[in-house]
Amino acid sequence: MAERGSPTGTPTGTPTGTDNPTRYRARRWLPMLGILVVALNLRAALAGYPPLLSTVREELHLTAGEAGLVQAGAVLAMAAGSFAGARIAAVVGSERALGAAVGLVGLGCLLRGIPVAAALVGGTALLGLGIGTAGVFLAGVARSRFARHAGALTGGYVVAMMIGSTVASAVAVPVATLLGGWSLSLAVWAVPALLATAVWAAARPAPEPSAVEPSAAEPPVPVPTPAEPAELARPKRGTTRWTRLARLGACYQSGTSVIVYGWLTWLAPYYQSLGWAPGSAGLLLAVWSVAQVPAALIVPALAERRRRWRFWASLALGCAAAGTVGVLLVPLPPVLGPWLWVVLIGFGSGAGFPLGLAVIAWRTPDGAASAATSGLAMGVGYTVAGLGPLVMGLLIDATSGYPPAICVLLVGAAAQGWAISRIGDRCRIGDRWRTGDRCRTGDRCRTGNRS
Repeated sequence: MAERGSPTGTPTGTPTGTDNPTRYRARRWLPMLGILVVALNLRAALAGYPPLLSTVREELHLTAGEAGLVQAGAVLAMAAGSFAGARIAAVVGSERALGAAVGLVGLGCLLRGIPVAAALVGGTALLGLGIGTAGVFLAGVARSRFARHAGALTGGYVVAMMIGSTVASAVAVPVATLLGGWSLSLAVWAVPALLATAVWAAARPAPEPSAVEPSAAEPPVPVPTPAEPAELARPKRGTTRWTRLARLGACYQSGTSVIVYGWLTWLAPYYQSLGWAPGSAGLLLAVWSVAQVPAALIVPALAERRRRWRFWASLALGCAAAGTVGVLLVPLPPVLGPWLWVVLIGFGSGAGFPLGLAVIAWRTPDGAASAATSGLAMGVGYTVAGLGPLVMGLLIDATSGYPPAICVLLVGAAAQGWAISRIGDRCRIGDRWRTGDRCRTGDRCRTGNRS
C-alpha cells in the first residue's frame, strides 16, 4: 500500500534512484575524473617527439625546417580542430564528441609507429586534430558541468596535460632504447589514449548538458537588462562570433602558444647542439614540464579569488620572458646551469595557457558561448603557434644557429603582453564598469582601462 505523501509508495524523504545522495555525488564527480584522465593524453604524444628529434633527423635525413614542420603540422591541425570543435559540439554535444577526439589521438600515435617520414607527418597531424577538438570540448564540458569551479577545473586539466607531457619527455629516449627504435617510442602513447577513450565512455553521464536537471546543470543565466540585450547575453548555440573578448583572447593565446610550442619543439635540440646528451636534454624538457604544474594549478585559482587577472597574467609572462632572455644570452650559467631559466619558462608557460582559458570561461554566459569563444581563441593561437616551430627551424637552417629562432619567442611574448594590457581586470557594461572577471555581456564586454 502506498504511503501517504509518496505517489510511488516510497516513504517520503527516502532517496531512490538518482535521488540517492551517494549516487548523485558519484554521477556529479565522475565526469571530472574522466576529464582529468582524458587530459593526461593531450600533450604526451607531442612531448615525446622533441627528445627524439635529433635521432629522427639523422635516420630520416631531415633538415631542421622539415623536422620543425612535423610539430608545426600537429599544431596547425590543432588549430583546425579548435575552429571546428564548437560546431561539432553544437551538433552532437561536447560530452559525446570528447571520447572520439581522444580516439583520434590514439590512432595518430599508432600511425607514427611506421618509421617513414609520411607516416610521421600524417600521424602527428591526426593526433593534433584530436587534441584541438578535445580542447574545445573540455572547455564546454567544464563550463556546463562545473560552472562554479571553471577556473579550478581548467587548472586541473591543464595540470593533467602537463603531467602527461612531463612523463613523455622524461621516458622518450629510454623507451626508444628499450623497444629498439624512435617510432615505437612514439607509438606507445596510443595505449593510454585508447584507455582514456574507454574511461570517458564509462564516466560520461548519460544526459547531455541541455537535458540535465536544473540542479545538476549550470545556473540559469540572469534575465538580460536593457544594458545587456538578450542576443548579447546568450549567443545562439554553436555561433562563433568575433567578440572583443574573442579577438583579445586569440592574440593572448597566440603569444603564449608560440612560447609553449616553440620551446616544446626546440628546447631539447638546442641543448643537444650545446653538447648535452639526448637523455639529459629530454630530462631538461621534463623539468620544464614539471615547473608548469604548480603554476597551472595555483595561479588561475588565485586570479579567480583575487579578481586580479592582469596581475597574475603579467607575472606569468614576465617569468617566461625572463627565462627566454636568459637562455638566449647566458644559456649555460656557472653552477646553476640552465635549470633556473627552464623553471622560469615553465612557470610562465604553465600559468599563461590556463589563465587564457579561464578568463574566457569567466566572461562568457554559458557552455556553448564558452566553447565558441575558446574555439576561436585557441584556433587562432594554434595557427600562429603552428608556424612558430616551422619558422624557427627555417631560421636555424638559414643561420646555422639558434639565437634568431629564440627571438621569435620574444615576439610572441610582446603580443601576449599587449593582449594582457587590453583585457585588464574590469568589464564595461553599458555606461558602467564592473570590477572582476564575471562579465556576461558578449560584445558589450569592453576590456581595458578606458571607456
